[in-house]
Parts: sequence; structure tokens; C-alpha cells
Amino acid sequence: QLQLVESGGGLVQPGGSLRLSCAASGFTLDYYTIGWFRQAPGKEREGISCISSSGRGTNYADSVKGRFTSSKDNAKNTVYLQMNDLKPEDTGVYYCAAGRYCSGYVSIVINYWGQGTQVTVSS
Repeated sequence: QLQLVESGGGLVQPGGSLRLSCAASGFTLDYYTIGWFRQAPGKEREGISCISSSGRGTNYADSVKGRFTSSKDNAKNTVYLQMNDLKPEDTGVYYCAAGRYCSGYVSIVINYWGQGTQVTVSS
């Protein structure tokens, strides 16, 4: 079965850290860009970062730049999103997506979506 499986979400206090994982099953990530998206309650889904297929280039939305880092381990067929200095406004469901291109910090021409993982930042 071709799918992306996410893990690593949870409840964290402001200023804390989480690392999300996005593992591919049934296909290789070598030829895909990986975008991270999030959807806050009552808001539309937004792109926050996009990493190139090689893993050497990454772009971030201004709202997460300097706090979030995306990395790609093609050997493990997994992409990670390290999130530091989390803020309440980072709360939402986080999705990874395998696409063809990065348009800035948004992955486009999406082939696969993960199921989403909840991140809640609250004291």
C-alpha cells in the first residue's frame, strides 16, 4: 500500500519542542519533494515548509522560519520536522505530503498525503 505515515505529535508547553516523522511505505521518497502543512482549528490548511527531493534545499514560511527544521533521510525513506520554541499559534493538525515541486515553501502537484498528526501547544 502506498502511503505516508506520520508520527510524533502531542501536547507540549509553549517554548517546548517536538519532532514529527513522515515515513513512506510502498514507494521511495528519492524523487519527491516533501511539504509540511498544518491546519489550525477553523482555518484553512497552509504550507509551512518544503524540502527538495535531494534534501539539500528547504524553504520555510516566515511564521516558522528559525524555529522549524525539515530534514530528509532517503536511506530511511523518512522526513522529519523538528519544531522548537513552539507557540500556542502552532497548534493544529500537521500533514506531510509528497509532491513533485517546491514552489517556495509549498509542495505542489501532490501525489500522497499523510493522515495528519495533532500538535497542541498549551500551558
